[in-house]
Amino acid sequence: MLKILILPILLIFHPVHVTLTSIDQIQGSDSMKVFYRMYYDDFLRDYNLYDPNCNLEKLSVNESFPADLIIKYFNDKVHIYVNNKLLTGKVLSENIQDNEIFLKLLYWSDKDPKKIKITNKVLTGLYSDQTNMIFISINKNEQAMRLTPEHDKETWSFYK
Repeated sequence: MLKILILPILLIFHPVHVTLTSIDQIQGSDSMKVFYRMYYDDFLRDYNLYDPNCNLEKLSVNESFPADLIIKYFNDKVHIYVNNKLLTGKVLSENIQDNEIFLKLLYWSDKDPKKIKITNKVLTGLYSDQTNMIFISINKNEQAMRLTPEHDKETWSFYK
């Protein structure tokens, strides 16, 4: 009986290792807005692995993270290719609330994306059960994919 009660209690306290990413093409333009959502403390831990020389102790849990470091991290950890061209982004906004970081990034792309390839290695060095959920909306087509440390890239084709 005790074993039956312990399992649900352990599952309640087990942290969830999931990030959410949405990629939306701005209609009629050559731009994509990318939204990231993840736990801020996980992001800080992963950033410390990514750049051990960065002094993160001076950043509190509710303090903004420098935009130039954010975009360097994401351009290295997340590769977005549109029509076989690697995109680079810039930070539009950052919000930290209740230990979650919400980022809006802007990527310049092609006006008519036919194919998108994504590699996402965010937090995959921290957790073997990490899941990076990606939602894409391009040319009124929507796709979703679950990426993991073992399966960290996917390619989608879009046709009008």
